[in-house]
Amino acid sequence: MKKLSSVQKKQQALVMDVVTTLEQQAMQQLAGVQQCWFSMEYNVFPSSLLVRLQFVEQAALDAAQAVLLPWQKKLSGLLLKKGVVLKDMRKHLVFTLSGPES
Repeated sequence: MKKLSSVQKKQQALVMDVVTTLEQQAMQQLAGVQQCWFSMEYNVFPSSLLVRLQFVEQAALDAAQAVLLPWQKKLSGLLLKKGVVLKDMRKHLVFTLSGPES
């Protein structure tokens, strides 16, 4: 695996901080949240950022779909506080049953 540059390490730390905050809030406010994880390509950040909020079961996922937009706004706001602007916030957060290993 290629070593990360100092800029990439800063990007990773920034995103990790935001995702951790989002995960903590989601676990308190949404039923059935298992974990939050992300993927991105550093050379096209922030447009390549995809955060996934993983749920334990389909019923919890279905119930949470109704509040997906407010959570996308929340992610966008958390990133904006760190100086990262998302052009289309709806592309960067999804609710899923899949884990990072799948």
